[in-house]
Parts: sequence; C-alpha cells; structure tokens
Amino acid sequence: MKEKNVIDFYIICIRLKDTIRTGWTNWGVQKDRLESVAEHIYGTQMLAIAMWSEYKYDIDMTKVLTMLAVHELEETVIGDLTIFNTDAQTKKDMGHKAVTDILGKLSSGDTIKNLIFEFDERKTKEARFAYFCDKLEADLQCKIYDEQQCVDLSKHVSSEAREDGRVKQLLEEEGSWSGMWMKFGQERYGYDENFKSVSEYAKKHKITKK
Repeated sequence: MKEKNVIDFYIICIRLKDTIRTGWTNWGVQKDRLESVAEHIYGTQMLAIAMWSEYKYDIDMTKVLTMLAVHELEETVIGDLTIFNTDAQTKKDMGHKAVTDILGKLSSGDTIKNLIFEFDERKTKEARFAYFCDKLEADLQCKIYDEQQCVDLSKHVSSEAREDGRVKQLLEEEGSWSGMWMKFGQERYGYDENFKSVSEYAKKHKITKK
C-alpha cells in the first residue's frame, strides 16, 4: 500500500531528529541542545550548495543532494558509530544490511540503496564530493562548538577518541580541540584542494558571528 509505505519510511527517517551525534557526546560537549544527525544532514546539503557555487564543480547536484539526504539512513538502525567505535568494514556491512531492510518496501528502494552504496564506495565524483561535505560539515560544527566554549579539555571524559594516539599528539601540536579535529580530518579524509582550503581557513579564523 503506497500510503503506508510513505508513512512507514517517514517515521523511520525522523528518528534522526532525536539521534545526537556521537562525536559530541564522546568529547563531552556542553550545550543545552546538541546537534542531531538530521541537523547534520541539513548542514551537509547547505555546505554542498556553497562549495558547488564557489568552486564550480562539474557534478550532478541533484544526485549529490539526494545522496546526502539519505547517506545517514543506516543510523536509524545501527546508531551513529564513529571510526573509534568499530572498523570501517564492519560499519559498512552493518549499514548496508540496515538500509537494504529499510528500503525493501519502497518501489524506488533499489535506486536509493544504490546511491548510498555509491556514497560509501567514493569512486564517482559525486560520491567523493558528498563524502567531503559530510566530513567538512563535522569539522565546521566542531569549530563552532569550540568558539562557543562548549568543550573543557581539562575535564576527563572517557572515550575511544580521546585515547587515540594521533588525537593526543594533534591536541598538543594544535593547541585546541577544533584545531586537532580539523587537522585530523585533513590527514584522514583525503580532501581535494578546495575542501582542504576551507578547512584550513576555518582552523585559522573565527567563523561565528556575535
């Protein structure tokens, strides 16, 4: 029944409105309301529009925005796992099973599923662009929280992220939480020169306004 399929899919997706991003809880970010996964998705789409506008990427933006809209769909089932919670292949396998189950009843389910798989493989120019937006959006949100003084590194918060050797080294080298986060991203995610430039600008400048 089409009506039921629409409602069922919608109800599953809006779980992400109440799913708080794990990275912020791992670092003990103190704010009345932390960013949800749904808010992150919106942020990735707006960032994609801005990057496409300013750097003139030759990509299918309708495809990119759809890809970003559904790229966290697995988290309605498996939660927001980070690279410090599980290995990449295990997360991918769990995620692909989850989205296959979720999309099984939609008539266009295979089309949506294939977009998610394409995003995860990062072999097309749209998938790489969307992936960079996903990661850079987290960098920028981290910088915002840092500028708002939402993280006190002197307070011990136990998490796998804080115990990572490279994270500890970068915290010492960069001298700030957001500096560490963005440098870690630049090293790990293979940004192209435009995304790296925006990340570096955010690292060196105040990006929020009073």
